[in-house]
Amino acid sequence: MGVGSENPMSTSVHNGGCKEEIEFTLKPSLSSEVVVPDDGDRATSGRETWSRRLEFILASVGYAVGLGNVWRFPYLCYRSGGGAFLLPYLIMLFLCGVPLLFMEYAIGQYTRLGPVHALAKICPLLKGVGLATVVISYVLSTYYNVLMTWTLYYLFNTFGNSLPWQSCNNTWNVLANCSTGFPGNSTHLQSASQQFFDRRLLEMTPGIEELGGLRWELFGLLILAWAIVYLCIFKGVKSTGKVVYFTATFPYFILFALLINNVQLPGAKDGILYFLTPVWGKLLEVQVWVNAAAQIFNSIGVSFGSMISMASYNKFNNNILRDTWIVCLANSATSLLAGIVIFSAIGYMAHIHNLPVDNIATDGPGLVFVVYPEVLSTMPLSQLWAALFFLMLLCLGLDSQFAMVEVVVTFIMDGFGPKVLRVVKRKEFVVLIVCGVGFLLGIPHITQGGIYVFQLMDHYTAVVSLMFLAFFEVLATCWIFGVGRLSCLVERMLGKPPNIFFRFCWMVASPLLVLCILVSSVIQYTPARYGKTYSYPTWAEVLGWFISLVSIVWIPLGAVHELSAHEGSLLQRLKQSIIPTLELDMVHHLPEKAQADSPEAVCLVGPPNGSPSGREANGL
Repeated sequence: MGVGSENPMSTSVHNGGCKEEIEFTLKPSLSSEVVVPDDGDRATSGRETWSRRLEFILASVGYAVGLGNVWRFPYLCYRSGGGAFLLPYLIMLFLCGVPLLFMEYAIGQYTRLGPVHALAKICPLLKGVGLATVVISYVLSTYYNVLMTWTLYYLFNTFGNSLPWQSCNNTWNVLANCSTGFPGNSTHLQSASQQFFDRRLLEMTPGIEELGGLRWELFGLLILAWAIVYLCIFKGVKSTGKVVYFTATFPYFILFALLINNVQLPGAKDGILYFLTPVWGKLLEVQVWVNAAAQIFNSIGVSFGSMISMASYNKFNNNILRDTWIVCLANSATSLLAGIVIFSAIGYMAHIHNLPVDNIATDGPGLVFVVYPEVLSTMPLSQLWAALFFLMLLCLGLDSQFAMVEVVVTFIMDGFGPKVLRVVKRKEFVVLIVCGVGFLLGIPHITQGGIYVFQLMDHYTAVVSLMFLAFFEVLATCWIFGVGRLSCLVERMLGKPPNIFFRFCWMVASPLLVLCILVSSVIQYTPARYGKTYSYPTWAEVLGWFISLVSIVWIPLGAVHELSAHEGSLLQRLKQSIIPTLELDMVHHLPEKAQADSPEAVCLVGPPNGSPSGREANGL
């Protein structure tokens, strides 16, 4: 892009279908080319960055690869057609997962802001979407860390003389209905591992109506879980970037070790075949396609704000396209690997108990806290494998937890940093407060009826709210901000515009698929349940919808606030509210030396037709 050396000039730049008016005002002493920061440049705001590109990739992979890869994907795969499920899964991965993650990376890296302020600049009318993503991430983090608490409890219990869920000879067992193996179709029997989970870990009450008292052991472990999170992120990306070298890579060593061990067990082949055998007729069911899309969103972490937040700490010209493919492919490969590991072990259990695989496999936390512990207890060196397995789960969960807490800290520092620091003095105290409040909000989950609270929160946060947020984020970015402008941002960072595949996905495929998922989720809505028999009372269902609205409500509130800030008729206010303000800040991406030599230097992408030009908006 050439510019004049003496006089300001306007030129049209074609960026793969993106035609924007770009104005430059530069002194003669400046280069005749508009440049963007190289790897060594930092934003003028002094925002911290990842020490190395590898740290960002590991943090992203660690966030994307979580507990859902271990329990949700294997269950969905074999329930939704086995190997046939991989077809809709891969279609959703390439048409939604990859392009939308690339979109979020581009937003975060370009703006160097968290989701709240970045999305507010992209589409002021839907600025509430950014705040909604922060809220849903924080709500999720408050009960996600409860999973870390349970994992720590199991991990510490592997260091005894024997695994406590191995037999029925414990004080918490009910001998009349306790089975040392899987009870199969016997409805009156429970496995020893199920009784350990229900009666020892949870001390479960009959329902959410009876929360009971605190589980003090879990209370202490919840403190420990939050302390671990705090110590890993209190220095920001500088400390998180070092921790992820271990937490993001260690699970793979354990998964491969378990894979080598499990495939040699008798019956393992039957379990793997049951997991992968295609049932092509399932592809005619709409729910299978919805499940595939929902798994992509939940697993990769699109619409939680965390990917935008982590990308905001990148150098301006970091190759986010490469990072997108690495994260997406690593996440899907890990899901498939975890499925083979889990079902090879389930096949082994079906073999030794002479039961169908279907009687053993289950969904949700039960797969890793009930079924797999039972499997581990029958293996040679069972205590070693159990300790390694739960340490792996801890690492998988912590990586996801880091990102969900960091997105809240990023929001606070971006929006209120100077004011907050005047009160608490250091960012470390901000992180401590965020972790402390998260701990307090997690206490209801560690009561004796806490499992019902956990299931209610998970259903209405990770299922209901997420689809609404995903749709409005895509609407704001792809259709209102526009694929043309989005392509321009990518070209400025990477030196070339996104190819036709990404532009097609952003314009057509991704928005329409997200809309279909949202509509299907509403039409096929089912109330939350725990297990196969417990239904929540009406007041709990109302509470669940309130939990869901805690994040969604910020979208209309943000729109109302933005409309009230403008004058004129409703139509005029709407037109003003969809004009992005992002372009007015592009001056911050000039090198610091260039800005010092020429304080009035600007590089502005012109706003939509009919609105003031960039120079007019800045009073130039």
